[in-house]
Amino acid sequence: MNSRKDQLQAFDRLLTIMDELREQCPWDKKQTLQSLRHLTIEETYELGDAILDNDLEEIKKELGDLLLHIVFYAKIGSETKAFDIADVANEICEKLVHRHPHIYGDVSVDNEEDVKRNWENLKLKEGKNSVLEGVPKSLPAMVKASRIQDKVAGVGFDWEEPYQVFEKLKEELGELQHEIEAEDQEKIESEFGDVLFSMINYARFLKVNPEDSLERTNKKFIKRFQYLESKAKENNKSLRDMTLAEMDVFWEEAKKL
Repeated sequence: MNSRKDQLQAFDRLLTIMDELREQCPWDKKQTLQSLRHLTIEETYELGDAILDNDLEEIKKELGDLLLHIVFYAKIGSETKAFDIADVANEICEKLVHRHPHIYGDVSVDNEEDVKRNWENLKLKEGKNSVLEGVPKSLPAMVKASRIQDKVAGVGFDWEEPYQVFEKLKEELGELQHEIEAEDQEKIESEFGDVLFSMINYARFLKVNPEDSLERTNKKFIKRFQYLESKAKENNKSLRDMTLAEMDVFWEEAKKL
């Protein structure tokens, strides 16, 4: 692995290249904080894909893309003298020191839950009106639900035992079934949301990341369905013309693979 000196030199090289691109490249010159935003989101999802695949080479590349974006934002900030990369780094350093009094102060903790609880309490002392202020509005709904539940649990608003969450889930499923039988579409949607919210909460007690779990299932389904497509093609058949029973034969083969 590279030494600390080598790491700092590499980062300095990146800053130099960013300066040159911003000055000389027509595309880089035009970029703004707003124009980069959607690209940063895409890069973040690409990193997430690489992590789920445990592709270390791809993780390295995607981290580089994301690091470029951070440096790019800081460069744009420096041009209006709002902030630069040193301000960005120092800001997070100060935050980390302040929010880890068990490392840099005289606070004692027994476990991870104590750390999370202290973190949320410190944020409230810093002037936040709600523990939920830090949940981005634009997060995908499933991720947002998970973050909401994590944050309120950090200040003690939580179930005590997993079986209580499972009972709540069964209760929500019963309410959904009732509205389905009543054929009230608006209430069906509301109760369906409650079921999903309860499922995500239960995942936390099972120590399962719901977003990762669902994405792995997505990947598994895609792989199996594409196998089904390839076998149909080998047999000169169209999926539209095949019966479910015929498709199920190949589906079962895909599951065994």
